[in-house]
Amino acid sequence: MTENIKPIEVHQTKRIPVLEIKNLNKQFGDNHVLNSFNLELFEGENLVIMGKSGSGKSVMIKCLVGLIQPDSGSIKVMGQELTEMSQSQFDTIRTEIGFLFQGSALYDSMTVRENLEFPLRRHVERFGPDMNTTMLVEEALKDVGLLHAIDLMPEELSGGMKRRVAIARTLILKPKIILYDEPTSGLDPITSKEIIQLMKNIQKQYKTSSLIITHDVDCARVVANRMLLLINGRNYIEGDYATLSQSTDENVIAFFK
Repeated sequence: MTENIKPIEVHQTKRIPVLEIKNLNKQFGDNHVLNSFNLELFEGENLVIMGKSGSGKSVMIKCLVGLIQPDSGSIKVMGQELTEMSQSQFDTIRTEIGFLFQGSALYDSMTVRENLEFPLRRHVERFGPDMNTTMLVEEALKDVGLLHAIDLMPEELSGGMKRRVAIARTLILKPKIILYDEPTSGLDPITSKEIIQLMKNIQKQYKTSSLIITHDVDCARVVANRMLLLINGRNYIEGDYATLSQSTDENVIAFFK
């Protein structure tokens, strides 16, 4: 449980969208997975998306990172339309988006250090020829409290440590947007609490805007500035946790039981 972690507060005078999805549609055969789905993620906020399995959350994320092409609709990242970009343009804007995979997705054959060096080697141009790889790796690991594990192999790490390393790898390119896919999935309650606190710290330190896919209601309570419930590929309702958790709508109540 996370009762002793206070929900985050955001004080903004102007809401600046860093991600805009409008009328997004995706169909597989007769299955309409996304039905005119809309979303805005604002600068500096944590937006939590909740929905049942099969509601379209994963397809939406895959469209956002270019793994699936939508049938129609618009996806803008910092004002730039993804659906109209060339591959080279997309690769450039993609460095502004960090993605935490549900299973951490560390390379088993690489040490922690090598796992973090991998994205740096692929994006040398982001930091220039004077990039100090060691400094960047150590800085990211310090921020997740795992500098001491820098030379360990993934098999030597606990589930919580793997998740922290994956977060460090996500942070190392200093993205403006972070996509979290079930960040507390498979973790024990104490470790989940630690990851939730880490997500709060990251938002404060890195000034990130985060899109968080989760079934963990307690995680949503603590980290969400705003929530969106996705039902049958559509925006069903949006609001803060306090408002949604007190809803009398049966479809909304089902998420908070």
